[in-house]
Amino acid sequence: MTNQWHSRLLPSAVEAIGQTPLVELSRYMASAGLQGRLLAKLEYLNPGFSKKDRVARQMIEDAEAAGLLRPGQTVVELTSGNTGTGLAIVCAVKGYRFVAVMSRGNSVERARMMAALGAEVVLVDQGPESKPGEVSGGDLARVEQEAQRLVRERSAFRADQFRLEGNFRAHYLHTGPEILAQAGCAIDGFCDFAGTGGSYVGCAAALKERNPATRCYLVEPAGAAALAGEAVTSPNHPIQGGGYAMAELCHLDRGQINGYLQVSGQEATATTRQLARTEGIFAGFSSGANVAAATQLLTGELRGKTVVVLLNDSGLKYLSTDLWQG
Repeated sequence: MTNQWHSRLLPSAVEAIGQTPLVELSRYMASAGLQGRLLAKLEYLNPGFSKKDRVARQMIEDAEAAGLLRPGQTVVELTSGNTGTGLAIVCAVKGYRFVAVMSRGNSVERARMMAALGAEVVLVDQGPESKPGEVSGGDLARVEQEAQRLVRERSAFRADQFRLEGNFRAHYLHTGPEILAQAGCAIDGFCDFAGTGGSYVGCAAALKERNPATRCYLVEPAGAAALAGEAVTSPNHPIQGGGYAMAELCHLDRGQINGYLQVSGQEATATTRQLARTEGIFAGFSSGANVAAATQLLTGELRGKTVVVLLNDSGLKYLSTDLWQG
């Protein structure tokens, strides 16, 4: 049994990013009484326990190649915790100081992990209508304001995951092609929870390049489906890392979207727990949201077909939340 880590010596943890396994969720499918195949890319097995390690590496290496990031310069970015963790790893290896700016509404595990990796973590208070564990678009706006201030104050490089092309390039160049190489079969559908939109755009582009008939769906929290054009009635939800009720995302290519799916916080929680029990997969809220959305497809228009999802981050990042309580 071999994989990239067993087969060769790596110079650093940065080179361990990517080439995550693709597994078939046959036990989950059986427990849910579904027909077809559900394939899951285990992105939580990256060094920082999320798909955002790929984005962090791509953004920093793109900036280095373009001469936009100077040796020893400080890097700043807002984060729900995952991109920040990836940047903390990449910056530690490459010798950059990293400042992570995060809402206090995100889980405390994320802040502690970034700090342990050498990052300076700046926590921003939530708005008066928000509560811990549920980060709204208004909370994100507060974090953005603080990130901009720090960039100016420290003459820092902004590793802006909402705007830099490295975000979707990481998935177009690597994640999508990895899925195609690993699957060994035609992929009928792909669905992905919208955070910055980078993994959706990159993977959808790669999958549709191989097979234009592959149907790709954007996933949002129920009640905060602004990208689908719906009224936002519940901006606060437990699915951290996305659903910020933003009307548009820079990376999003509407031509790559075949449909929109909504998943409630309760559905995401229940499905995440079911993955742990049936498949031994210990993932986070948005991973459960992706599988719940895929379940909608496999009981509907893609019944009996093959659907692929990303399992975005580790359940270890949510031990302080109610995801695993009870």
